[in-house]
Amino acid sequence: MADEALEAFIENVCGDSHLRVEADLGDGFVRLRSAEAERRQAAHDIRSTEDIVIEMLRNARDAHAKSIFLAVSREGQRRRLVMIDDGDGVPAAMHERIFEPRVTSKLDSMHMDKWGIHGRGMALYSIAVNAETARVVASDAGKGAALFVETNLDKLGEKTDQSSFPVFERTESGSIAVRGPKNILRTACEFAIECRHDCTVYLGSLTDIAATLYAFGLSSLTSAMRAFCADASELPVAKRLSVAVDPASFADEAEALGLVISERSARRILDGEIAPVEPLINRVRIEGEADARPAARPAKAPAGDARGLRIAPEDLESFSRRVACAFSDLARDYYLESAVKPDVRVGKDGVHIRIPVEKLR
Repeated sequence: MADEALEAFIENVCGDSHLRVEADLGDGFVRLRSAEAERRQAAHDIRSTEDIVIEMLRNARDAHAKSIFLAVSREGQRRRLVMIDDGDGVPAAMHERIFEPRVTSKLDSMHMDKWGIHGRGMALYSIAVNAETARVVASDAGKGAALFVETNLDKLGEKTDQSSFPVFERTESGSIAVRGPKNILRTACEFAIECRHDCTVYLGSLTDIAATLYAFGLSSLTSAMRAFCADASELPVAKRLSVAVDPASFADEAEALGLVISERSARRILDGEIAPVEPLINRVRIEGEADARPAARPAKAPAGDARGLRIAPEDLESFSRRVACAFSDLARDYYLESAVKPDVRVGKDGVHIRIPVEKLR
């Protein structure tokens, strides 16, 4: 008995129980300290990679981001996520503190959505508790943010099937039902649909997102602004890649955003060989609806010339990018969304170009 009492005394004095317990209520009941209760809640809030993804997306949306870029990569059992947005940004002094519990910029507001309440100051803390690494890579007030998260899949799992794209169906009530594994793709798609009026989501590999950010910057910065920019850090985070002048500087700027790519990939992006990804919501198709539309009646060929026109896919893609660049100046002058992808189609009667128009909010 004396030995047991001594062991209990040592545990109470030298162990960590006194750091976790605020009061011993007797009969095996204790009142946890706030820090311990928060740590346990964080472990409950985040149970998979997909949980981290949705919390990062919600965080960017609540920071008033209009464009969110998510780069996903995996090496062995290490999952890496890089999220870049054009939202409010994080002051340098807060880069580490935003991962502490109860730290929030939403003092007078909380966001209730289909995933619950957001704005308690616990989302980034929960991510940090469950991830191997969680940090702000680049950000400042008013310049958007780039966040990097790395997890160990042996400790925090995810759906095994990360390649299947979800299937969308319209129910009898008019709502949209989703089928397929609840992987990162499905998580991001559901968010993109739910928040389609608030923001646009882009998802891809490190190289895909680097190419998309490059196009995003080109579409919103004039040639003069890019030419006379002496320091990329003066620009919003999401537009910094557009001022790179060669593959080496492009790769360096990308790494500064958490996107580690080779100079060869950087060269291919600068040369236009790697196209930007389209908004994730553009990839969503409601099953059955596209097939249900009547086929368009083919145009009658002019008499005496029944020849058709065929253009190589890579030439169409290159032409589409040039049209997008030309549209960017018009979009800027008339306050339109410039990050759009023109739809170029070739018919017997000509080349048809459709540019979606969306007013900036």
